[in-house]
Amino acid sequence: MKSHIVITLFSAGLIGVALRSAVAQHPRGGEHPTAGRNPIQMPNRGAAATTPKKAATMADISAGIKSNIAATSKKAPDGKFHFKHDGKDLALALTKVHEDRLSNVGTGKYFACVDMKAADGTVYDLDFFLSGDPGAMKVVETTVHKVNGKPLYNWEEKGGIWKKAKA
Repeated sequence: MKSHIVITLFSAGLIGVALRSAVAQHPRGGEHPTAGRNPIQMPNRGAAATTPKKAATMADISAGIKSNIAATSKKAPDGKFHFKHDGKDLALALTKVHEDRLSNVGTGKYFACVDMKAADGTVYDLDFFLSGDPGAMKVVETTVHKVNGKPLYNWEEKGGIWKKAKA
């Protein structure tokens, strides 16, 4: 009787380890990149890599992206965030920063997912990549991830690196 209990507990432990491993390899269903041991391949924009003085919190990332959008919008005559997509200049208004999608992706690099709306009602999901210290983060890349909920690309992990993949 005791051997059945030991075998059952051992089997349950192995199943638990296998499930945790599978979940760790496929975070958030590939919709957006996540932090941890799975860095995002970020573009090199010619700026020298710097070590941040202090890691940013999720609140810092949210404030950084909102500050960037507000500063960019303030420079435009119409007060909108302008972004080029498919040869068109989109004039967008911030509707939502996805607080649940903010990620510290390592060494002064951050990810933010944001919903913005055009005057015609089209909703654009933009992915922003930031770098720098809290209070001084700069956007290094912006891409349109979805248009009215339809993804233009997905994220997938390959060899521990998150990369864009066909939708």
